[in-house]
Amino acid sequence: MHLHIIGICGTFMGSLALLARELGHRVSGCDANTYPPMSTQLEDSGIEVLEGYLPGHLDARPELVLVGNTISRGNAVLERALEEGTPYMSGPQWLAQHVLRDKWVLGVAGTHGKTSTSAMLAWILEYAGLRPGFLIGGVTNNFPVSARLGETPFFVVEADEYDSAFCDKRSKFIHYAPRTTILNNLEFDHADIFENLAAIQRQFHHLLRVLPGNGRIVMPADEPALDEVLAQGCWTPVQRIGMNCPRADCERLAGENKVFWNIRPQADDGSEFELEKHRTGAGEPFVAAVSWNQTGQHNVRNAVAAIVAAEHVGVGITTAAEALGHFHGVKRRLELRGTAGGISVYDDFAHHPTAIATTLQGLAAKLGGEGRIVAVIEPRSNTMKAGVHQHTLAASVEKADQVVWFQPENCGLDCAALTAAATPPSHVFDSVDAIVAFLAEHSKPGGHIVLMSNGGFGGIHEKLLRELEA
Repeated sequence: MHLHIIGICGTFMGSLALLARELGHRVSGCDANTYPPMSTQLEDSGIEVLEGYLPGHLDARPELVLVGNTISRGNAVLERALEEGTPYMSGPQWLAQHVLRDKWVLGVAGTHGKTSTSAMLAWILEYAGLRPGFLIGGVTNNFPVSARLGETPFFVVEADEYDSAFCDKRSKFIHYAPRTTILNNLEFDHADIFENLAAIQRQFHHLLRVLPGNGRIVMPADEPALDEVLAQGCWTPVQRIGMNCPRADCERLAGENKVFWNIRPQADDGSEFELEKHRTGAGEPFVAAVSWNQTGQHNVRNAVAAIVAAEHVGVGITTAAEALGHFHGVKRRLELRGTAGGISVYDDFAHHPTAIATTLQGLAAKLGGEGRIVAVIEPRSNTMKAGVHQHTLAASVEKADQVVWFQPENCGLDCAALTAAATPPSHVFDSVDAIVAFLAEHSKPGGHIVLMSNGGFGGIHEKLLRELEA
Protein backbone atom coordinates (compact mmCIF):
# COMPACT_ATOMS: atom_id res chain seq x y z
CA MET A 1 0.00 0.00 0.00
CA HIS A 2 1.14 3.55 -0.73
CA LEU A 3 0.67 5.88 2.28
CA HIS A 4 1.11 9.63 2.02
CA ILE A 5 1.59 11.54 5.27
CA ILE A 6 0.60 15.22 5.44
CA GLY A 7 2.82 16.86 8.04
CA ILE A 8 5.43 14.10 7.91
CA CYS A 9 8.22 15.99 9.66
CA GLY A 10 6.46 16.24 12.99
CA THR A 11 8.06 13.92 15.53
CA PHE A 12 4.94 11.74 15.76
CA MET A 13 4.06 11.55 12.07
CA GLY A 14 7.68 11.04 11.10
CA SER A 15 7.85 8.10 13.49
CA LEU A 16 4.68 6.67 11.93
CA ALA A 17 6.42 6.88 8.56
CA LEU A 18 9.22 4.67 9.88
CA LEU A 19 6.75 2.08 11.20
CA ALA A 20 4.77 2.04 7.95
CA ARG A 21 7.98 1.58 5.98
CA GLU A 22 8.99 -1.29 8.25
CA LEU A 23 5.58 -2.91 7.64
CA GLY A 24 6.42 -2.93 3.94
CA HIS A 25 4.35 0.01 2.74
CA ARG A 26 5.52 2.59 0.25
CA VAL A 27 5.68 5.84 2.21
CA SER A 28 5.83 9.44 1.05
CA GLY A 29 4.93 12.67 2.76
CA CYS A 30 4.97 16.43 2.65
CA ASP A 31 5.59 19.25 5.08
CA ALA A 32 6.25 22.97 5.08
CA ASN A 33 8.73 23.14 7.93
CA THR A 34 11.53 20.60 8.05
CA TYR A 35 14.46 20.57 10.45
CA PRO A 36 16.66 17.99 12.21
CA PRO A 37 16.60 15.54 13.80
CA MET A 38 13.40 14.22 12.16
CA SER A 39 14.17 15.48 8.65
CA THR A 40 17.58 13.79 8.81
CA GLN A 41 16.09 10.54 10.11
CA LEU A 42 13.53 10.39 7.29
CA GLU A 43 16.20 11.11 4.69
CA ASP A 44 18.45 8.39 6.10
CA SER A 45 15.52 5.94 5.95
CA GLY A 46 14.92 6.64 2.26
CA ILE A 47 11.44 8.11 2.77
CA GLU A 48 10.41 10.66 0.15
CA VAL A 49 9.63 14.07 1.67
CA LEU A 50 8.05 16.72 -0.57
CA GLU A 51 8.32 20.40 0.24
CA GLY A 52 5.15 22.36 0.96
CA TYR A 53 1.50 21.36 0.64
CA LEU A 54 0.98 21.37 -3.10
CA PRO A 55 -2.06 19.48 -4.49
CA GLY A 56 0.26 17.80 -6.99
CA HIS A 57 1.84 15.83 -4.17
CA LEU A 58 -1.10 13.42 -4.57
CA ASP A 59 -0.51 12.82 -8.29
CA ALA A 60 0.99 9.43 -7.38
CA ARG A 61 -2.51 8.41 -6.14
CA PRO A 62 -1.74 7.03 -2.66
CA GLU A 63 -4.26 4.53 -1.34
CA LEU A 64 -4.36 6.12 2.13
CA VAL A 65 -3.56 9.59 3.48
CA LEU A 66 -2.53 10.08 7.12
CA VAL A 67 -3.27 13.58 8.35
CA GLY A 68 -1.12 15.23 11.03
CA ASN A 69 -2.83 17.15 13.82
CA THR A 70 -1.30 20.46 12.72
CA ILE A 71 -3.15 20.22 9.39
CA SER A 72 -6.42 22.19 9.10
CA ARG A 73 -9.16 22.57 6.52
CA GLY A 74 -7.90 24.77 3.71
CA ASN A 75 -4.63 22.87 3.42
CA ALA A 76 -4.28 22.27 -0.33
CA VAL A 77 -3.23 18.61 -0.09
CA LEU A 78 -5.98 17.77 2.39
CA GLU A 79 -8.59 19.54 0.26
CA ARG A 80 -7.59 17.53 -2.80
CA ALA A 81 -7.81 14.27 -0.82
CA LEU A 82 -11.31 15.21 0.38
CA GLU A 83 -12.50 16.26 -3.07
CA GLU A 84 -11.27 13.07 -4.73
CA GLY A 85 -12.50 10.77 -1.98
CA THR A 86 -9.05 9.47 -1.07
CA PRO A 87 -9.29 7.41 2.15
CA TYR A 88 -7.75 9.20 5.12
CA MET A 89 -7.41 8.86 8.88
CA SER A 90 -5.53 10.32 11.82
CA GLY A 91 -2.09 9.06 12.76
CA PRO A 92 -3.17 7.74 16.19
CA GLN A 93 -6.03 5.78 14.64
CA TRP A 94 -3.68 4.17 12.11
CA LEU A 95 -1.18 3.34 14.84
CA ALA A 96 -3.87 1.69 16.98
CA GLN A 97 -5.31 -0.35 14.13
CA HIS A 98 -2.14 -1.43 12.33
CA VAL A 99 0.57 -1.58 15.00
CA LEU A 100 -0.81 -1.70 18.57
CA ARG A 101 -3.46 -4.37 18.10
CA ASP A 102 -2.56 -7.45 20.20
CA LYS A 103 0.38 -5.58 21.80
CA TRP A 104 1.13 -5.00 25.47
CA VAL A 105 1.18 -1.21 25.21
CA LEU A 106 3.17 0.86 27.69
CA GLY A 107 2.01 4.47 27.39
CA VAL A 108 3.75 7.54 28.82
CA ALA A 109 1.48 10.55 29.38
CA GLY A 110 1.77 13.90 31.16
CA THR A 111 2.60 17.53 30.47
CA HIS A 112 6.37 17.12 30.85
CA GLY A 113 8.91 14.37 30.41
CA LYS A 114 7.02 12.11 27.99
CA THR A 115 9.82 11.80 25.46
CA SER A 116 12.61 11.28 28.00
CA THR A 117 10.58 8.77 30.04
CA SER A 118 9.52 6.85 26.93
CA ALA A 119 13.15 6.67 25.83
CA MET A 120 14.24 5.44 29.27
CA LEU A 121 11.49 2.81 29.38
CA ALA A 122 12.22 1.52 25.89
CA TRP A 123 15.92 1.30 26.71
CA ILE A 124 15.30 -0.58 29.98
CA LEU A 125 13.23 -3.17 28.11
CA GLU A 126 15.90 -3.39 25.41
CA TYR A 127 18.67 -3.82 27.97
CA ALA A 128 16.64 -6.58 29.62
CA GLY A 129 16.49 -8.44 26.30
CA LEU A 130 12.81 -7.82 25.56
CA ARG A 131 13.39 -6.17 22.14
CA PRO A 132 10.34 -3.88 22.39
CA GLY A 133 8.68 -1.85 19.70
CA PHE A 134 8.41 1.85 20.38
CA LEU A 135 7.31 5.23 19.12
CA ILE A 136 9.11 8.08 20.84
CA GLY A 137 8.53 11.76 20.11
CA GLY A 138 12.20 12.42 19.58
CA VAL A 139 15.47 10.79 18.55
CA THR A 140 17.27 9.01 21.39
CA ASN A 141 20.97 8.37 21.68
CA ASN A 142 20.43 4.69 22.54
CA PHE A 143 18.51 3.82 19.36
CA PRO A 144 19.24 4.83 15.75
CA VAL A 145 15.53 5.58 15.08
CA SER A 146 12.58 7.10 16.94
CA ALA A 147 10.24 4.20 16.12
CA ARG A 148 10.38 0.50 15.31
CA LEU A 149 8.00 -2.48 15.37
CA GLY A 150 10.08 -4.61 17.74
CA GLU A 151 10.27 -8.38 18.08
CA THR A 152 8.01 -8.99 21.10
CA PRO A 153 4.48 -7.98 22.16
CA PHE A 154 5.79 -5.04 24.20
CA PHE A 155 5.39 -1.60 22.64
CA VAL A 156 6.31 1.73 24.31
CA VAL A 157 4.43 4.77 23.03
CA GLU A 158 4.61 8.43 23.95
CA ALA A 159 0.97 9.13 24.78
CA ASP A 160 0.17 12.75 23.97
CA GLU A 161 -2.96 14.58 25.13
CA TYR A 162 -3.03 16.81 22.02
CA ASP A 163 -5.91 16.16 19.62
CA SER A 164 -5.58 13.52 16.89
CA ALA A 165 -6.51 15.35 13.67
CA PHE A 166 -8.84 17.91 12.09
CA CYS A 167 -11.49 15.17 11.95
CA ASP A 168 -10.83 13.62 15.36
CA LYS A 169 -10.65 15.91 18.38
CA ARG A 170 -10.03 13.15 20.89
CA SER A 171 -6.62 13.17 22.57
CA LYS A 172 -4.14 10.90 20.84
CA PHE A 173 -3.75 8.66 23.87
CA ILE A 174 -7.41 7.60 23.81
CA HIS A 175 -6.59 5.42 20.79
CA TYR A 176 -3.80 3.51 22.54
CA ALA A 177 -5.54 1.99 25.62
CA PRO A 178 -2.21 1.05 27.25
CA ARG A 179 -2.02 -1.77 29.77
CA THR A 180 0.86 -0.06 31.58
CA THR A 181 0.38 3.71 31.92
CA ILE A 182 2.72 6.38 33.29
CA LEU A 183 1.09 9.67 34.27
CA ASN A 184 4.09 11.91 34.88
CA ASN A 185 2.42 15.19 35.84
CA LEU A 186 -0.37 17.51 34.71
CA GLU A 187 -0.37 21.27 34.10
CA PHE A 188 -2.20 23.61 31.77
CA ASP A 189 -0.81 23.55 28.25
CA HIS A 190 -2.01 23.56 24.62
CA ALA A 191 -4.07 26.71 25.03
CA ASP A 192 -4.96 26.55 21.33
CA ILE A 193 -7.25 23.55 21.92
CA PHE A 194 -7.92 23.41 25.68
CA GLU A 195 -9.83 26.14 27.48
CA ASN A 196 -8.41 25.39 30.92
CA LEU A 197 -6.83 22.69 33.07
CA ALA A 198 -10.21 21.07 33.71
CA ALA A 199 -10.59 20.44 29.96
CA ILE A 200 -7.28 18.57 29.92
CA GLN A 201 -8.23 16.64 33.04
CA ARG A 202 -11.39 15.52 31.26
CA GLN A 203 -9.27 13.97 28.50
CA PHE A 204 -7.09 12.22 31.07
CA HIS A 205 -10.25 10.86 32.69
CA HIS A 206 -11.32 9.55 29.28
CA LEU A 207 -7.94 7.79 29.12
CA LEU A 208 -8.56 6.12 32.49
CA ARG A 209 -11.90 4.87 31.24
CA VAL A 210 -10.24 2.70 28.57
CA LEU A 211 -7.45 1.24 30.73
CA PRO A 212 -7.78 -2.45 31.65
CA GLY A 213 -8.35 -3.71 35.18
CA ASN A 214 -5.25 -5.91 34.96
CA GLY A 215 -3.06 -2.94 34.07
CA ARG A 216 -0.94 -0.59 36.15
CA ILE A 217 -0.96 3.19 36.51
CA VAL A 218 2.32 4.76 37.66
CA MET A 219 2.10 8.31 38.99
CA PRO A 220 3.58 10.76 41.54
CA ALA A 221 2.20 10.98 45.07
CA ASP A 222 2.39 14.79 44.99
CA GLU A 223 0.43 15.77 41.88
CA PRO A 224 -2.98 17.19 42.92
CA ALA A 225 -4.18 17.69 39.34
CA LEU A 226 -3.77 13.96 38.68
CA ASP A 227 -5.44 13.07 41.99
CA GLU A 228 -8.46 15.04 40.80
CA VAL A 229 -8.50 12.98 37.60
CA LEU A 230 -8.45 9.71 39.55
CA ALA A 231 -11.28 10.98 41.73
CA GLN A 232 -13.49 11.08 38.62
CA GLY A 233 -13.15 7.30 38.35
CA CYS A 234 -10.35 4.77 38.12
CA TRP A 235 -10.60 1.03 37.47
CA THR A 236 -6.87 0.18 37.27
CA PRO A 237 -4.40 -0.43 40.13
CA VAL A 238 -2.21 2.60 40.92
CA GLN A 239 1.37 2.61 42.20
CA ARG A 240 2.69 5.95 43.44
CA ILE A 241 6.14 7.51 43.60
CA GLY A 242 7.42 9.97 46.20
CA MET A 243 10.70 11.64 47.10
CA ASN A 244 12.31 11.70 50.55
CA CYS A 245 9.14 10.42 52.23
CA PRO A 246 9.39 9.32 55.90
CA ARG A 247 8.98 5.58 56.50
CA ALA A 248 5.55 6.02 58.12
CA ASP A 249 4.29 7.99 55.12
CA CYS A 250 5.51 5.29 52.75
CA GLU A 251 3.39 2.72 54.57
CA ARG A 252 0.36 5.02 54.43
CA LEU A 253 0.84 6.01 50.80
CA ALA A 254 1.13 2.37 49.74
CA GLY A 255 -2.68 2.37 50.00
CA GLU A 256 -4.87 -0.48 48.85
CA ASN A 257 -2.32 -1.62 46.27
CA LYS A 258 0.21 -2.09 49.09
CA VAL A 259 3.22 -0.79 47.15
CA PHE A 260 4.95 2.60 47.33
CA TRP A 261 8.14 3.75 45.64
CA ASN A 262 10.35 6.27 47.43
CA ILE A 263 13.30 8.17 45.92
CA ARG A 264 16.35 9.05 48.02
CA PRO A 265 18.55 11.52 46.06
CA GLN A 266 22.26 10.93 46.63
CA ALA A 267 23.57 13.87 44.56
CA ASP A 268 22.20 17.40 44.14
CA ASP A 269 22.44 17.24 40.35
CA GLY A 270 20.39 14.03 40.09
CA SER A 271 23.28 11.89 38.87
CA GLU A 272 22.93 9.41 41.75
CA PHE A 273 19.87 8.22 43.65
CA GLU A 274 18.42 5.25 45.47
CA LEU A 275 14.98 3.78 44.92
CA GLU A 276 13.09 2.07 47.74
CA LYS A 277 10.23 -0.33 47.04
CA HIS A 278 7.98 -0.42 50.09
CA ARG A 279 5.49 -3.25 50.50
CA THR A 280 2.90 -3.09 53.26
CA GLY A 281 3.89 -5.44 56.06
CA ALA A 282 7.06 -6.62 54.28
CA GLY A 283 9.59 -5.05 56.65
CA GLU A 284 12.61 -3.26 55.21
CA PRO A 285 12.16 -1.93 51.65
CA PHE A 286 14.02 -3.32 48.66
CA VAL A 287 16.65 -0.78 47.58
CA ALA A 288 18.25 -0.27 44.16
CA ALA A 289 20.92 2.33 43.37
CA VAL A 290 21.21 4.31 40.14
CA SER A 291 24.31 6.15 38.93
CA TRP A 292 24.00 7.73 35.49
CA ASN A 293 24.98 10.75 33.38
CA GLN A 294 21.62 12.54 33.32
CA THR A 295 20.93 15.64 35.42
CA GLY A 296 17.99 17.19 37.24
CA GLN A 297 15.52 15.85 39.78
CA HIS A 298 12.85 15.87 37.05
CA ASN A 299 14.86 13.22 35.21
CA VAL A 300 15.18 11.23 38.42
CA ARG A 301 11.38 11.12 38.64
CA ASN A 302 11.17 10.17 34.97
CA ALA A 303 13.65 7.35 35.53
CA VAL A 304 11.79 5.92 38.51
CA ALA A 305 8.49 5.97 36.60
CA ALA A 306 10.22 3.99 33.85
CA ILE A 307 11.59 1.47 36.37
CA VAL A 308 8.16 0.92 37.92
CA ALA A 309 6.53 0.52 34.50
CA ALA A 310 9.22 -1.94 33.39
CA GLU A 311 8.67 -4.00 36.54
CA HIS A 312 5.06 -4.50 35.44
CA VAL A 313 6.27 -6.48 32.41
CA GLY A 314 8.76 -8.50 34.45
CA VAL A 315 12.01 -6.50 34.42
CA GLY A 316 13.75 -6.66 37.78
CA ILE A 317 14.43 -3.39 39.57
CA THR A 318 18.17 -4.04 39.77
CA THR A 319 18.34 -4.76 36.04
CA ALA A 320 16.41 -1.56 35.28
CA ALA A 321 18.71 0.49 37.52
CA GLU A 322 21.73 -1.00 35.75
CA ALA A 323 20.20 -0.18 32.36
CA LEU A 324 19.87 3.49 33.27
CA GLY A 325 23.61 3.60 33.87
CA HIS A 326 23.92 3.03 30.12
CA PHE A 327 21.21 5.50 29.09
CA HIS A 328 22.57 8.33 26.93
CA GLY A 329 19.64 10.71 26.76
CA VAL A 330 17.48 12.19 24.01
CA LYS A 331 18.49 14.64 21.33
CA ARG A 332 17.32 18.20 22.05
CA ARG A 333 17.06 17.55 25.81
CA LEU A 334 19.93 19.68 27.11
CA GLU A 335 21.97 18.28 24.24
CA LEU A 336 25.46 19.70 23.91
CA ARG A 337 25.62 20.84 20.29
CA GLY A 338 29.21 21.97 20.45
CA THR A 339 31.85 24.09 22.13
CA ALA A 340 33.38 27.12 20.41
CA GLY A 341 35.63 29.80 21.84
CA GLY A 342 35.53 27.94 25.16
CA ILE A 343 31.73 28.35 25.34
CA SER A 344 29.36 25.35 25.51
CA VAL A 345 26.18 25.60 23.42
CA TYR A 346 23.20 23.41 24.31
CA ASP A 347 19.94 22.67 22.50
CA ASP A 348 16.87 22.09 24.67
CA PHE A 349 13.24 21.41 23.74
CA ALA A 350 11.80 23.25 26.77
CA HIS A 351 8.49 24.87 25.79
CA HIS A 352 6.76 25.46 29.15
CA PRO A 353 7.85 27.37 32.30
CA THR A 354 8.14 24.18 34.34
CA ALA A 355 10.33 22.53 31.70
CA ILE A 356 12.51 25.64 31.46
CA ALA A 357 12.92 25.81 35.25
CA THR A 358 13.78 22.13 35.73
CA THR A 359 16.29 22.13 32.87
CA LEU A 360 18.11 25.19 34.21
CA GLN A 361 18.02 23.85 37.77
CA GLY A 362 19.56 20.58 36.63
CA LEU A 363 22.34 22.31 34.69
CA ALA A 364 23.08 24.72 37.55
CA ALA A 365 23.34 21.81 40.00
CA LYS A 366 25.66 19.92 37.65
CA LEU A 367 27.94 22.93 37.12
CA GLY A 368 28.04 23.84 40.81
CA GLY A 369 28.71 27.51 40.07
CA GLU A 370 31.36 26.84 37.43
CA GLY A 371 30.64 29.19 34.51
CA ARG A 372 27.76 31.50 33.68
CA ILE A 373 24.48 30.15 32.27
CA VAL A 374 22.73 32.14 29.53
CA ALA A 375 19.19 31.02 28.65
CA VAL A 376 17.96 31.95 25.16
CA ILE A 377 14.22 31.39 24.82
CA GLU A 378 11.99 31.25 21.76
CA PRO A 379 8.27 31.31 22.70
CA ARG A 380 7.22 29.00 19.86
CA SER A 381 4.41 26.81 21.20
CA ASN A 382 0.87 28.07 20.70
CA THR A 383 0.44 28.39 24.46
CA MET A 384 3.61 30.44 24.87
CA LYS A 385 2.87 32.69 21.90
CA ALA A 386 -0.63 33.33 23.22
CA GLY A 387 0.86 34.80 26.39
CA VAL A 388 -0.74 32.22 28.70
CA HIS A 389 2.48 31.87 30.72
CA GLN A 390 3.17 35.59 30.96
CA HIS A 391 3.13 35.57 34.77
CA THR A 392 5.12 32.36 35.35
CA LEU A 393 7.93 32.62 32.82
CA ALA A 394 10.01 35.16 34.75
CA ALA A 395 10.31 32.85 37.77
CA SER A 396 11.27 29.91 35.55
CA VAL A 397 14.63 31.48 34.56
CA GLU A 398 15.93 32.37 38.01
CA LYS A 399 18.73 29.77 37.80
CA ALA A 400 20.18 31.49 34.74
CA ASP A 401 22.77 34.23 35.02
CA GLN A 402 21.42 36.01 31.94
CA VAL A 403 18.32 35.62 29.75
CA VAL A 404 17.74 36.47 26.11
CA TRP A 405 14.12 36.52 24.88
CA PHE A 406 13.28 36.18 21.22
CA GLN A 407 10.10 38.09 20.37
CA PRO A 408 8.78 37.14 16.90
CA GLU A 409 5.98 38.95 15.11
CA ASN A 410 2.43 38.40 16.36
CA CYS A 411 3.63 37.13 19.72
CA GLY A 412 1.22 37.66 22.61
CA LEU A 413 3.99 37.62 25.21
CA ASP A 414 5.07 40.97 26.60
CA CYS A 415 8.81 40.36 26.61
CA ALA A 416 9.52 43.84 27.94
CA ALA A 417 7.49 42.97 31.03
CA LEU A 418 9.34 39.66 31.33
CA THR A 419 12.63 41.51 31.20
CA ALA A 420 11.51 43.77 34.01
CA ALA A 421 10.19 40.89 36.13
CA ALA A 422 13.06 38.42 35.71
CA THR A 423 15.76 38.30 38.37
CA PRO A 424 18.69 37.72 35.95
CA PRO A 425 19.63 40.52 33.53
CA SER A 426 17.42 40.11 30.45
CA HIS A 427 17.41 41.30 26.85
CA VAL A 428 14.84 41.15 24.03
CA PHE A 429 15.56 40.78 20.31
CA ASP A 430 13.29 40.35 17.30
CA SER A 431 15.73 38.49 15.04
CA VAL A 432 17.95 35.43 15.34
CA ASP A 433 20.89 37.25 13.77
CA ALA A 434 20.68 39.98 16.40
CA ILE A 435 20.73 37.37 19.17
CA VAL A 436 23.77 35.67 17.65
CA ALA A 437 25.63 38.95 17.35
CA PHE A 438 24.81 39.87 20.97
CA LEU A 439 25.91 36.50 22.36
CA ALA A 440 29.11 36.47 20.33
CA GLU A 441 30.04 39.90 21.66
CA HIS A 442 29.17 39.35 25.33
CA SER A 443 29.95 35.66 25.99
CA LYS A 444 33.16 34.64 27.73
CA PRO A 445 35.11 31.36 27.79
CA GLY A 446 33.83 28.92 30.37
CA GLY A 447 30.23 29.99 29.83
CA HIS A 448 27.17 27.91 28.90
CA ILE A 449 24.44 28.99 26.46
CA VAL A 450 21.16 27.04 26.48
CA LEU A 451 19.01 27.56 23.38
CA MET A 452 15.42 26.69 24.37
CA SER A 453 12.76 26.10 21.72
CA ASN A 454 10.50 23.31 20.47
CA GLY A 455 11.29 24.28 16.88
CA GLY A 456 14.30 24.89 14.67
CA PHE A 457 14.83 28.42 16.09
CA GLY A 458 15.96 29.75 12.71
CA GLY A 459 19.09 27.60 12.63
CA ILE A 460 20.51 29.55 15.57
CA HIS A 461 22.60 26.64 16.86
CA GLU A 462 25.01 26.41 13.94
CA LYS A 463 24.99 30.17 13.38
CA LEU A 464 26.02 30.78 16.98
CA LEU A 465 28.72 28.11 16.99
CA ARG A 466 30.22 29.57 13.79
CA GLU A 467 30.17 33.08 15.20
CA LEU A 468 31.69 32.03 18.53
CA GLU A 469 34.43 30.14 16.72
CA ALA A 470 35.17 33.23 14.62
